[in-house]
Amino acid sequence: MRQRARPPHRSHRGAAAAAAVLLALSHAAGAVAATPACGKAPSGELRAERIAAVKPSRQEAGLYEGPVWIRDALYFSDFSFAPGFPSRIRKLAQDGTVTTAVEDSGSNGLAVDAHGDLVAATHKYKALSRYAIADGGRTTLAAGYQGQVFNSPNDIAIARDGTTYFTDPDFQKAAAPGGQPVTGVYRLGTDGKVTLVDGTRPNPNGVALSPGGDVLYVNAGDGLLRAHPIVNGVPGPGRDIVRGLDVPDGMAVDCHGNVYVTEHPARRVRVFSPQGKELATIRTDANVTNAAFGGADGRTLFLTGAGALWRMRLDVTGSPY
Repeated sequence: MRQRARPPHRSHRGAAAAAAVLLALSHAAGAVAATPACGKAPSGELRAERIAAVKPSRQEAGLYEGPVWIRDALYFSDFSFAPGFPSRIRKLAQDGTVTTAVEDSGSNGLAVDAHGDLVAATHKYKALSRYAIADGGRTTLAAGYQGQVFNSPNDIAIARDGTTYFTDPDFQKAAAPGGQPVTGVYRLGTDGKVTLVDGTRPNPNGVALSPGGDVLYVNAGDGLLRAHPIVNGVPGPGRDIVRGLDVPDGMAVDCHGNVYVTEHPARRVRVFSPQGKELATIRTDANVTNAAFGGADGRTLFLTGAGALWRMRLDVTGSPY
């Protein structure tokens, strides 16, 4: 995002919802390849529908960010541009009810781990955090790099083995003291070690993994979508597959491996093939920040943005964050 003004007798529907989420998680983590059941990717010009039940919870200007589908609900960060960028995590249930899951999360991007808990990029703590779905309790996953806290962790992608990738621009760097000398892309290994994947790009933002877990996608303030091949669990030098993006933000990936890139001020999501061919454009009526697949069958695309949340039914499944 930019600093801009988880009973013995389960119902058939519940089983379908659980299966859909597990399918989406496995696609996102690289457990399975695309199959005919994957569906058809979108094409042409499309428009997302604003979800009227989701209203701003603050009087100050701010953004919704980090949508993630967990079990049967969508979670997202809701933060303002007030000092410290105060943030809470809200929950949109399938019946349209909106509640607060974590009141003072200090979060931006969100993801879901193998236990069904929230992994959060927390600018308040300048760290990568985990919030338990059951009680909202927070633990720190990564506190910094080379003895210094991060700038303002932003977006997250988690591999099948639990390896976590995240971006660290400086959009909310003022939320707390300290930071890094570069705006970087980081890898948190399952051993707890943090390594710098790329520290050369201006404000890296959206990050995502291919369905096979063998490519790491990162966009940044340079308007480029870069693909890093992952070999033996380590990302290599990237190649640019899309140029000229208009302030790219968060991303999602469908089960075919197509990348859904939000473009913040352009109020759109563009869908690109793994080779960088443009397939579709999805329009919104306000600035857009991030994307995630969810719903009972995993075929609803949710979008977050400037005081708004949108959805769109598609004929394809994808990553839950």
